[in-house]
Amino acid sequence: MLWWSLGVLTFGLGTLAESINMLIGWSISNVRYWYIVGALLGGFPLAQGSVYLLMKRRFADISSILIVILIVVASVFVVLTPVSIPDNFNYKLTGKVFEWKWVRYFSPLINIYAFLFLVGGAFYSAIRYYRQGIKEAPFRGNIFIAVGGLLPGIGGSFTRAGYVEVLYVTEFIGLILIYYGYRIIKMNKA
Repeated sequence: MLWWSLGVLTFGLGTLAESINMLIGWSISNVRYWYIVGALLGGFPLAQGSVYLLMKRRFADISSILIVILIVVASVFVVLTPVSIPDNFNYKLTGKVFEWKWVRYFSPLINIYAFLFLVGGAFYSAIRYYRQGIKEAPFRGNIFIAVGGLLPGIGGSFTRAGYVEVLYVTEFIGLILIYYGYRIIKMNKA
């Protein structure tokens, strides 16, 4: 539950950065902050909650340590990289302003891990419940969680293509679906 709570917090922090950009305007410090909490942390804590639920404790502990170290190292490089504003820049949040282009290679590694365990773990759980003949709340709830976990990844792909606004919508809908899936499962256990 701690990891899942941290996941909701990081989604909220990413949304805060997006809100700051929309309300106050673009800044170098906010784009760095946004990249760390959004692109690097993003879905990792939610996925790690699934790792602790579905995998052996040893794997969960080791993967936590390794991914957290990777996030810390990547965050240091995000803070240190020079920023270059290209001509005709639209002042949207993007990692394209980082001069060290290789810094952006960290986020796909972390996000593939997050995708595999958040979305894959929810689909795995749904299939497991379905095979056990439990086709109601746990099955449906996990499907909602899986789709909700998938949407921010889709939005992130649009961000890399220059359509940052799509990410805001997919994050919002994704969180609603994850919460709705959780509530379906929780209400069934009550």
